[in-house]
Amino acid sequence: MRGRFSDMLTPDDAYLSYYDVRLTREDMLTLKNDWLTDNVISFWEEYLEHEVLAKQKSSNIVLLRPSMSFMILQTPNPHTLKDALPSFAGVSHVFLPINDCRNVTQAEGGTHWSLLLISIVDRIAFHYDSLYQGNVWEAHTVTHKFGILLNMQIRFMPLNDSPQQEGGSDCGVFVCVNMRQLLEKRLLRASAHEKVSMSLGGQRVDASHSRKEMAKIIEGFRKEGERRRSASLSRSPMGKKSRSPPRIE
Repeated sequence: MRGRFSDMLTPDDAYLSYYDVRLTREDMLTLKNDWLTDNVISFWEEYLEHEVLAKQKSSNIVLLRPSMSFMILQTPNPHTLKDALPSFAGVSHVFLPINDCRNVTQAEGGTHWSLLLISIVDRIAFHYDSLYQGNVWEAHTVTHKFGILLNMQIRFMPLNDSPQQEGGSDCGVFVCVNMRQLLEKRLLRASAHEKVSMSLGGQRVDASHSRKEMAKIIEGFRKEGERRRSASLSRSPMGKKSRSPPRIE
């Protein structure tokens, strides 16, 4: 993995700009064997939005970024967040990455990720935690506050058969894999009146393979961004080599 990423970059240097997310080399290094950063999970949500949801015009599914989930968790009155959050009018399901950080002054804090899927149409929040009940307080609190935000009561349902991690730093990878599985294999395949099981019981997550797959996807976008930039510069006689990262938008 290390040989595929430029050794010329410092940890704060941008590696790829993908729509609203800018990935750094530090973010890329976490994909090797560390806890995933907010940035990597945000990229994955952007990727699913643009590469999966964009092809399903009739879907009404929202993927909230980790920062938005954190705001809901930390804000005493969630109604004050209405201007910062997207509209949930007509939305059927909302995905929220949950982190156990409770220190609002600590950037990239916390030690564990889990996934909350709120079915607004069913008024149920499904919680997928790769460390049994690791984030149950945080997920339950976000569910309660989301219910206040929407003026409805939402039942919290921890799914105790969620795939469990073996590696100590794989929780973020499980969040990303479970999110895609639930989106592509469950929600987007279901008909309007079909009852769909939200359980992931029996599913196996290969964290090592998934890390490599995510890095390969990012590397593919970086190469495409470099190709587009080279093509643009070749058409401009006054074009100068840019120091900004390759960009996809």
